[in-house]
Amino acid sequence: MCRLNCDETVGRIVTFPPRLGCESDGRFDLGACDEGSPSTVVREGATLAVGRDVAVAPAVAAERLRDTRAWPDWGPAIDAVESDDRYVTRGTTGRVRVAGGWVPFRVTACNDRRWDWQVAGIPATGHRVDRYAGEPDRSRVVVEVPLVAAWYVPVCRRALDRFAALVEERGSEESGEGSGGRAAGTDVDG
Repeated sequence: MCRLNCDETVGRIVTFPPRLGCESDGRFDLGACDEGSPSTVVREGATLAVGRDVAVAPAVAAERLRDTRAWPDWGPAIDAVESDDRYVTRGTTGRVRVAGGWVPFRVTACNDRRWDWQVAGIPATGHRVDRYAGEPDRSRVVVEVPLVAAWYVPVCRRALDRFAALVEERGSEESGEGSGGRAAGTDVDG
């Protein structure tokens, strides 16, 4: 049985494999997973949605995803971040150090569990946290990669694995924190 993710923004339905791992959903198949990553990749229109389940409430995952201070901890392409805003909101600007050079960024859209950005003036990845109905301490973190940047998918898979390790470790240390934010966003029925 597959889980369904209904994205209310555009009314599309995406299937997730019933197990984590290297299965294909029939729409996009990367073949063998790199390093045994439990992440999945699904084509959603003009993007590839790289997703991974995490054992924390959606509000906890979303807060950590928006925390610019945490980006170098889980983003393998990001060495450092400079921004006046610790947590991104629409209009947040700053710069990231990538491969030894600094490039500017601007957050172009943001709500409680989703944000998009431009890096060096070019639309880049989208980021979102989906919640599972009836499972307040579980969520799915997704990085949306434009099809033209499909080469970036392995980097996103590694980033999500690192992200999961960080939030799950912190979540177990701070057990009880995060109330499973129920703001408008994407639900995953499981």
